[in-house]
Amino acid sequence: MSFRHRSSIQIGDVAQLFDGRRLRLARQLAGLRKNALAGLVDKTPTAIASYEKNAKRPAASTVAQLSLALGVDPAFFLPGPIELEFADAVAHFRSLRSTTQLARDQALAYGLATVDVSATLERHVEFPDSDIPHRDLGIDAETPDEAAQALRNHWGLAPGPLGHLVRIAENKGVLVVFSPPRGASVDAYSFEGASRPVVVLNPTKDNFYRQRFDLAHELGHLVMHADAEPGSAHVEAQADNFASEFLMPENDIRDSLPSKADWGQLQRLKESWGVSLQALLYRSRALGVMSEVTYRNAMMFLSSKGWRRQEPGVMPILEQPSLLAGSVSLLEDAGIDQQNLAEEARVPLSLFRQICSRTPMLDQGMNGAPEEELPEGVVSLFSSSR
Repeated sequence: MSFRHRSSIQIGDVAQLFDGRRLRLARQLAGLRKNALAGLVDKTPTAIASYEKNAKRPAASTVAQLSLALGVDPAFFLPGPIELEFADAVAHFRSLRSTTQLARDQALAYGLATVDVSATLERHVEFPDSDIPHRDLGIDAETPDEAAQALRNHWGLAPGPLGHLVRIAENKGVLVVFSPPRGASVDAYSFEGASRPVVVLNPTKDNFYRQRFDLAHELGHLVMHADAEPGSAHVEAQADNFASEFLMPENDIRDSLPSKADWGQLQRLKESWGVSLQALLYRSRALGVMSEVTYRNAMMFLSSKGWRRQEPGVMPILEQPSLLAGSVSLLEDAGIDQQNLAEEARVPLSLFRQICSRTPMLDQGMNGAPEEELPEGVVSLFSSSR
């Protein structure tokens, strides 16, 4: 069985139906300011702004120029399928002062493209329902610790160490993707998509323990900070506290934490809980098990050994997302190839592959990617016809 979604629309038709929001998305994906794009297509920045605001429609020839300059098919500029208005997409970026607005715009555009791709796949594949409880939706929590416990309880997670955290999040309807390496200047971030939350992880750290903490941190934002102004030190500290309790619940880990820097015991805890030595030391101090002086001395020792950059022991491979990748595999089995799916989502094939990849490698196709258990509830709507 073969499916085709080849676009036959003419550039003149695109000009008539042109959606400026899609131009803005393409420009930000390319990491360009308005004046830079204007120079590429021999227009003024004011003209580009008018196109993006839908105050003026570009001529067919200009649509062709924009398409070439931005590396997208002209059909990219047709309305939809993004349901999320840019103004409503509030992403939680860390260290706003250390990342440029251009980098944040590009990162958010990548997240919005993920929403597009997900919406396309959900036309053919049934995803798990989104299940992120918010404070304003009845979650009874006043502190980050209480919010973390509430989420564990809501998700029915057993006490003790958590398993594959990416899979846990995907099973609850969270879209987890890797950012492209070119977006390395932006740390992990999250936002509420049109139908489900999105978490974008930075692959350049290549650190199993940091990635797990980053994901738990972003889950904290999604649970606690739906209406909070992003980037403040207070909000980020709350998300860190949430992550610590979510990964290392006080009631489960306190009795195992050493009051002194027992590196053998800390290494064993690191392996069993899937957290770093630094996170364990911080947790010990936060829970009052380890004194402030002992904590500072332990951190100085970490620094002297070079363990802040690379802790001892074997580094496990990164946890890999499988919701989008597994869905694409199901559809390929049904005769729908990635080119068709990318055209339906109206994104370049390379971007589609990046978003749907299990591994954080730009332009790596999914052929040869390791097979991984699909999240619960992922069902191909074509499966009955295969």
